[in-house]
Amino acid sequence: MKDGGGTLRAWLQASRLPSQSYIALPLLLGQVVAVHMRGGALDLGTLVGVQLFGVLDQLFIVYANDWADQETDRHNRTATLFSGGSRVLVEGRLSPRALGFAAAVCAGALLALSLGLALVRGAPLLVPLAVAALGLLWAYSYPPLRLSYRGGGELLQMVGVAGVLPLYGYIAQGGDLSRFPWALVALLLPTHLACAIATALPDEPSDRESGKLTLPARVGGERAAWVIVALNGLTLALAPWGLGVLGLSAGVGLLVPAGATLAVLLVRPAPPGSRRIPLRVAAAITATLATVALPLIGLAVP
Repeated sequence: MKDGGGTLRAWLQASRLPSQSYIALPLLLGQVVAVHMRGGALDLGTLVGVQLFGVLDQLFIVYANDWADQETDRHNRTATLFSGGSRVLVEGRLSPRALGFAAAVCAGALLALSLGLALVRGAPLLVPLAVAALGLLWAYSYPPLRLSYRGGGELLQMVGVAGVLPLYGYIAQGGDLSRFPWALVALLLPTHLACAIATALPDEPSDRESGKLTLPARVGGERAAWVIVALNGLTLALAPWGLGVLGLSAGVGLLVPAGATLAVLLVRPAPPGSRRIPLRVAAAITATLATVALPLIGLAVP
């Protein structure tokens, strides 16, 4: 199987489709914000195009990251649904050549789609934003920067998901860059950094062994959990400001990310390889996704 293209089941495993939510929601939020700011309705063709961009971006990320991290993943004995790569290269279910080719195809299709959207929507900024989305993954996993191994990989994830993606959706739906609500991005940045740290928690032993300088590998999982809680606490503190610029109030909906954040602390101890670590990671992811969903639901529901 290592020399072949693999089965459909192997490609589904490699695609890690549950992680689409990290990409789809910020893109959709950016589009809904654009409609709220300019008035009118969502352009459905653009909506489909932007969300397809998200599908291609997520597939590029997981395929390219698996290829780059294959040696580290071989040492990983504590992988979970949320971390450790898809395992298709480790298990020999796909070849590195096939996965690398698929990543290149997704990158090319993403750029072509963005160029088409830019021409149709009169939004040339979509092209450099697409290049930025690809460049962030390259800087994360590949030389010469390879920042996930030098420290700072979580910051790249934060910028991409909380910054580039909402802006891409906003511009595609005709949003005016000069009116973009940067306070909303400020609200989203800390919780997305927390989420990036959380998904590295289960991989702490193999990351440390491989010299991958994630925060858990540097300070340990329990200390990293406190950082996750502090970052989500900062997002909760910023919520009245970040939501207020959209005319929304920070209501009882904040109890969901607040409760999920509390769960990060209550699920302890949670060493890598334990049954508790997936619960801790799931709680952190829930806090982040719920934070994105709050303004999305608030703007979409009259």
